[in-house]
Amino acid sequence: MVITVEQLIKRAGDLPPIPQTAQKALLLIRNPDTNVSEIASIMAVDQVLTSLVLRWANSAYYGIGNQISTVQQAVMVLGLNTVQSLILASTVASYLDRPLPGYDLERGEMWKHAVGVATGARTLASRFGRQISEEAYHAGLICDIGKLAFEFLLRDVRVDRPEWEDLTFLELEHARFGIDHATLGAEMARRWNLPENLVSAIAFHHNPSQAGEHGRIAAAVHVADAAMMVLGYGIGKDGLQYKLDPVAMKILGLNENGMPELIECMTTQIQEIESFIGFDWKS
Repeated sequence: MVITVEQLIKRAGDLPPIPQTAQKALLLIRNPDTNVSEIASIMAVDQVLTSLVLRWANSAYYGIGNQISTVQQAVMVLGLNTVQSLILASTVASYLDRPLPGYDLERGEMWKHAVGVATGARTLASRFGRQISEEAYHAGLICDIGKLAFEFLLRDVRVDRPEWEDLTFLELEHARFGIDHATLGAEMARRWNLPENLVSAIAFHHNPSQAGEHGRIAAAVHVADAAMMVLGYGIGKDGLQYKLDPVAMKILGLNENGMPELIECMTTQIQEIESFIGFDWKS
């Protein structure tokens, strides 16, 4: 099958957009002049978002003594950063919780990987402040969204070209199509009207040194992605071939000796959120 870069980008654009209610809520949250009641009123018309924030606000994780019964109360308890994360997670879950045979991923594996990368990226970026750490979480959650546009094209590529068998998926994308899932994912994020810092972090999460002013977010996602590979979540045939960029470690002020501690921290965190996400990490 011959397919151009333009056709790949069009395919990325043809995937379902973020639901209108979620888009409105995300835009309001990013507007510093918006108040909580405006955000809550938009979310309240969406049954999924309403049940999600109420569930989290009333969970033991937040330890609130009184029952939270309205969306506005829930937003105030959770805070806008957490609400933004929940909206984005609930939106992309339906896209990521599907099998991707082209990447040798069974149903749920990409979603598990995404949540783990997001969690690790937030931990890594926390040294730069809460704002950047939350942005890193969001970027980590959707960094591989471009794989949805590539997936059906990769199923038979290795069969057609046996000499490509040992390539990583990233190398295979470039060898076959001259573009990779990171570039496609950034285009999807741009069409979803997501902020430029997320677009850039997605585009350069495999080469964070090229992310410019958004390098810290891209580096956090890159290193967290590598850590998830070590843990064995959502790796397909790539296994341990993932190439950790030393520049990313330098941007984050880390060395390789810090990886075991990061992996241990990520393992603890993803176990803590397991009950909220609704899947078994070991399945």
